Amino acid sequence: MFWADKIAASTQGEQVVNDSKTPSGRVHVGSLRGVIVHDVIYRALKRAEKPVKFLYGIDDYDALDGVPKYLDREKFAPYLGQPLCNVPSPGEGASDYAKYYSSEFFEVFDYLGVRPQIYYLRDLYRQGKLNPYIDRFLQNAHLVREAYKQVSNADRAENWYPFQVICENCGKIATTVVSDYNGKEVFYTCKPDAMSYVEGCGHSGWVSPFDGNGKLPWKVEWVAKWDLLGVTIELAGKDHSQKGGSRDVANAIYRKVYGKKPPYHSPYEFILVGGTKMSSSKGVGASAKEIAELLPPELLRFLMLRTQPKTAINFSPNYETITRLFRDYDSAIEKYEKLLEREENPKLSKDLLALYYSQVGDDVRTYQPFDFSTLISLLQVPHLDIKAEVEKRSEKPLSETDWEVVNERIRVAQKWLDDYADPEEKLVLYFDEIPESAGNLEAEQLQYLTQLAENLENLEDWEGEALQTEIFSTSKALGLAPKKAFPAVYHSFLGKERGPKAGNLLSYLEKSFVVQRLRDVANAA
Repeated sequence: MFWADKIAASTQGEQVVNDSKTPSGRVHVGSLRGVIVHDVIYRALKRAEKPVKFLYGIDDYDALDGVPKYLDREKFAPYLGQPLCNVPSPGEGASDYAKYYSSEFFEVFDYLGVRPQIYYLRDLYRQGKLNPYIDRFLQNAHLVREAYKQVSNADRAENWYPFQVICENCGKIATTVVSDYNGKEVFYTCKPDAMSYVEGCGHSGWVSPFDGNGKLPWKVEWVAKWDLLGVTIELAGKDHSQKGGSRDVANAIYRKVYGKKPPYHSPYEFILVGGTKMSSSKGVGASAKEIAELLPPELLRFLMLRTQPKTAINFSPNYETITRLFRDYDSAIEKYEKLLEREENPKLSKDLLALYYSQVGDDVRTYQPFDFSTLISLLQVPHLDIKAEVEKRSEKPLSETDWEVVNERIRVAQKWLDDYADPEEKLVLYFDEIPESAGNLEAEQLQYLTQLAENLENLEDWEGEALQTEIFSTSKALGLAPKKAFPAVYHSFLGKERGPKAGNLLSYLEKSFVVQRLRDVANAA
């Protein structure tokens, strides 16, 4: 059984699935892991015909704790420590910083078919919906302090209260410390040394904690959201799920202060780029919007779902990673189609359930696969009619759906070449001259090219697999190791040691040109 279906099967009664994000900058593709995990749980519950709601919160009362490197530091530094919803928008079309970056993220949601009910923390605070929770936590501050101490061994002073006021003088929320509560107002100080990244102004005084005048610390706030919204399922990333970590603290606070069972939880791993966890504030990795502009939605969902949530995904849009992703998805489609041929309503295996939940809609869109790596190569051959070449290389006539998929992949392949491909990953064909590196080939390699030219001139089937077979069989007949034979071919056309599958490479080119080039290289020595 697929992991999300197991969760769905274990539930009873109406379920509320919740996830949230602090919009501290461009939201990176790593943040989509949690989004897709929660979306699939929601879909699994719907598939099991169980009552369910899916909520997604924007934690826009969190403080701006750094200026991303892609923004003007001089402009935004004065807002450090202030709630994100009180910081100006970096661009047009949004009222503030939080709305600007969350709106960009929600465009990706829509693209991926993720449609939760959205809520903003500013509204919960300002509309007074969290007032009863603020009062209860302030009245029971000693229980919150106990939870921190027992679970994470973190000491809080006897006069520490779980609340942060928005300073009436400087507007910062990160630097204020509450030290008293009289049932109506809290006493706070905006401490100059409270945070390392910004100084408080030193102001102090009494103020009401209600109706948006401040916020609960996020672990306490987490608990308030669970209770207010009726959350029953909320997973968290591995960093929050360590023993004694944020989730354990929140669970303990919920039990101590409310005597209630916390929502279902299971940790999920990160998406890494080159072994580094993505960070929206540090600008590490590719943004969710950028990757959504590159990958078709089903492929981006499949990237998240073909791996168990507890396993890290190391993603980098290089040639090997992106072509393997398309190849794996095509293999799943072919397997699914074969299953449909045998059964009208087949029982899907775990890998095919990953395919099923990767769809934007409720049905799997099938098509005749066309190799993505071949498209990348074809797009780099000058004066080639790409669509005519696709038609010629397809096993059977392409349907309207097939062409939709092919055209989308042509777009993806071109964008990958333009924006992501490293120079060594690009195919540079030498048409007008012999590559300089071909002059360094050994005598046995030149003999091989002479024989290969003769064999290819007599080859009737100018197709990738037939050419690959001929390239290999010629080397075998001459007793030349493939590790010497194939580089001889690549140096003759590309001027480098490696390239795409050699048979496919030659199939992109005119037969007469290939034969003549091989002879010219062999005779140039």
